[in-house]
Amino acid sequence: MHDIEALVRHRFSPKAFAERAVDEDTLRALFEAARWAPSCYNDQPWHFVVTRLGEAAHAALLASLSPGNQAWAGTAPLLVLGVARECFAHNGAVNRHAWYDLGQAMASLLVVATAHGLYVHQMAGFDTERAAAACAVPAGHAAVVVAALGYRGDADRLPPGTAEKDPDARERKPLAEFVFDAAWGRPGCGTHG
Repeated sequence: MHDIEALVRHRFSPKAFAERAVDEDTLRALFEAARWAPSCYNDQPWHFVVTRLGEAAHAALLASLSPGNQAWAGTAPLLVLGVARECFAHNGAVNRHAWYDLGQAMASLLVVATAHGLYVHQMAGFDTERAAAACAVPAGHAAVVVAALGYRGDADRLPPGTAEKDPDARERKPLAEFVFDAAWGRPGCGTHG
């Protein structure tokens, strides 16, 4: 294991969120970080729809989640829909990098969220059409991810059958499994020794 930035190592995706609102200044800092992410042709194809617990939009976005995600995500003070514009703004051509670019924006947001003591749990388990309808996403845009965002809560308060993973038990593949020198399968970055 190599020494890396603590904010990256301490990022964790909990299921238990505290009943504590996220203030607007902090929220703006997260999206400011997303705004500065790199993107193909500097197109910045990402969009975010923020919904707040207690509002109809939050309930509608929650209803688009898979039942397993609904069981725990409803306590998150914020549910955020990450959306990618599917075509470039400058020429209308299909942007096959839009989802990648949204991912980079989310990664920047995650680091800043961690710096502010916040946690983000991204979910792929949702009905994209229902989520898009819940948040009035226009044509030409794809609902890509729903993220629960807030301060970490007490895992003992999760609904029965909803276990939270131990953040200290997280495992990652060794570098030799995904970093290659010159050709696929040849371990790179000194990982073969």
